[in-house]
Amino acid sequence: MPGRFTAALFALASAAFAAEEIDIQVRRFTEAWALIERESAEPVTSEKAFYEGAIPGLLRRLDPHSVFFDPGQFDQLKQMQTSTRKGFGCVVSVLPGRVIILQTLPGTPSARSGLAPGDEILGINGYSVNRLDIDQLVALLGQSRQQPAQLDVRRPGNARVLNFVLTPEEMQSPSVERAFLLKPGIGYLRVASFDEKTGAEVKQAIEKLGGRSLKGLVLDLRNNPGGVVLAALEMAALFLKPGLRVLTVRGRSVKEKEESVPANNQPYEFPVSVLINGKSASCSEIVAGALQDHDRAAIVGEPSFGKGLVESVFPLSDNAGLALTTALYYTPSGRSIQKPLDSAQFALAGATSGTSQRLEFKTSGGRTVTGGGGILPDRVVFPQPPTRLRVVLDASGSFTSFATAYAQTHPAPGDDFAITSGVLDEFQVYLSQRNIRPGVADWSTERDFISNRLKAEIFNQTLGVEKGDEVEAQRDVQVLQAIAALAEPVAGSSRP
Repeated sequence: MPGRFTAALFALASAAFAAEEIDIQVRRFTEAWALIERESAEPVTSEKAFYEGAIPGLLRRLDPHSVFFDPGQFDQLKQMQTSTRKGFGCVVSVLPGRVIILQTLPGTPSARSGLAPGDEILGINGYSVNRLDIDQLVALLGQSRQQPAQLDVRRPGNARVLNFVLTPEEMQSPSVERAFLLKPGIGYLRVASFDEKTGAEVKQAIEKLGGRSLKGLVLDLRNNPGGVVLAALEMAALFLKPGLRVLTVRGRSVKEKEESVPANNQPYEFPVSVLINGKSASCSEIVAGALQDHDRAAIVGEPSFGKGLVESVFPLSDNAGLALTTALYYTPSGRSIQKPLDSAQFALAGATSGTSQRLEFKTSGGRTVTGGGGILPDRVVFPQPPTRLRVVLDASGSFTSFATAYAQTHPAPGDDFAITSGVLDEFQVYLSQRNIRPGVADWSTERDFISNRLKAEIFNQTLGVEKGDEVEAQRDVQVLQAIAALAEPVAGSSRP
């Protein structure tokens, strides 16, 4: 009893000392701010000083991922955590100095206004797009979705510039961007983000492709930055046996917590391959790590980003907010998803670096997997490096521009459409008119690639971007390796 009493007194004394220290530091800060406000040569608004200076400066001392959101940014963050976005409902091809509409979605502002595939946007709210690079165009397009936008548009075959005024609307933005069959019985899902509806959307998409009758599934998480963790747990549970651990959370102020597959879970049993790359982060790594550690899926592609920090979002007064790192994520085998931070940042995140520094871990089936941050694929496959001719054709926008012209002068293609020698000859003439003249050797080497891209772009503008993506997937080296991996059981497989 005396020992407990002494410990309690010590805890109270420590808390009192900490509170007093905070009061001292706050008084110092208040004094400094009063002095700045009174004596500074230039006036400084409190909003600018705190929103852009003091609070972000404090967070930068912690880690790269703890951030402050002013009211406008916090509102955008809340939108990103749902499946609702503001926009006009069109898919565009963004090239240097050019924006071409590929598809308008039914019932959206772009469709109701009369915009059509092949239309080229020349100006947005008075800004001419032909002087902007890709980054500037992306920024301008993002800004335009927040307010009514006036578009100057050139339509193929029409010399007159058309004017449209579009008002952005909230619309559903599904997590599952693409769902189709790569071949009979082999499904493909591309999941772009994780929000509260992702688990249900993935299951619904699988059922539409064939459900339990599928012979295999390629789950594409490339370029998926993450999102709502619960969605990652739900997605992983679609393929794992009841009771298996999916994730462990550890932090200084967060009690260690394990997340496991529910006892009543009924997972799919077909083989699975998961595609990842250097832009796959957070929730994508949770799913890939869990399926790899339980030998449930082959992971294919490139090493992932390595972002395994628990970012708790706290609302502040005046509708501002704070995302603060409070813990770290660990895969079932004990690997830290987070790339190693320095010792001070580990202490602030409430974890120790010891686990991360052990590089070898064992899966459920006894395979060795590598730790140290991120997920290393079972099959490391990098995209084909672009050749000089591919760079020229992409940078010039030749595929998209030719497809626009082709769609205006030819009947709409069917699913069995193929790029013939005649179409390739037309494309060569088109390139020559633009002073692009590939050598015989380059053309011969790139013939299959050019045929695939032309077919994809023509489908984009006539049958929709989903059909175009199906075409491109057939020559994606990472997708092809993921298909091959489906036929090879993962050692120690824990398929249900």
